[in-house]
Amino acid sequence: MSFGEVDWSTFRISVQIAVLATLLCILVGTPLSWAIFRTRPVVAGFLSSAALLPLVLPPTAVGYYILYGLGRQSAFGRFLIDDLGIRLVFTWQGAAIAAAVVALPLFVRTAQAGFEQIDAELLDVAATMTGRWRVFWRVAIPLAWPSMVAASLIAFARSIGEFGATIIVAANIPGETQTVSAAIYDATQAGNTSLAHTLALLTVVMGTLILTALALVLRRGDGTGGAR
Repeated sequence: MSFGEVDWSTFRISVQIAVLATLLCILVGTPLSWAIFRTRPVVAGFLSSAALLPLVLPPTAVGYYILYGLGRQSAFGRFLIDDLGIRLVFTWQGAAIAAAVVALPLFVRTAQAGFEQIDAELLDVAATMTGRWRVFWRVAIPLAWPSMVAASLIAFARSIGEFGATIIVAANIPGETQTVSAAIYDATQAGNTSLAHTLALLTVVMGTLILTALALVLRRGDGTGGAR
């Protein structure tokens, strides 16, 4: 192992991307999961299919469509760049959007499972006393919190290891958009097996820590009776 060769900025960038991607998953995936759970079967089926689509597509295909949407090739991309002055292509923020899209299916399925464990009668009774979104915030979220935390940890873990979609959108710029996954690829291509081994081992340690946290959250949720 060769820790002296490690560019630690790749870990900082990977964590930045994963944190922002997780926040995006929470903002988009939480109401989407609730909508899938509570809407009519036809609508729920359409929403579920849309949410899960990135799971069955190659990450590079996902990255290509995001690159197209955020770049000058699309009207939306030109609006962002020319009218708002926001450039997301070849930035770590753009990589975070790509990672969020790839991680969203895992977040949605985990969060939806948490909502499905709540007693439906309890939600129906609550709905007779207050609005649907108040039921969501004051009843569903508190009861499903272990699944929500688990969904966030899974999304973070998926985002921090993303390679295909992020490298298409943000390229592989050292110190700016190069992630740990890209650094491992570069080291392997260059024949630097020592550096590749060190980086891969560090990702194993990070993954183990995330999975340990996930197990603790799920065990606590089972022990307290949350999300049942």
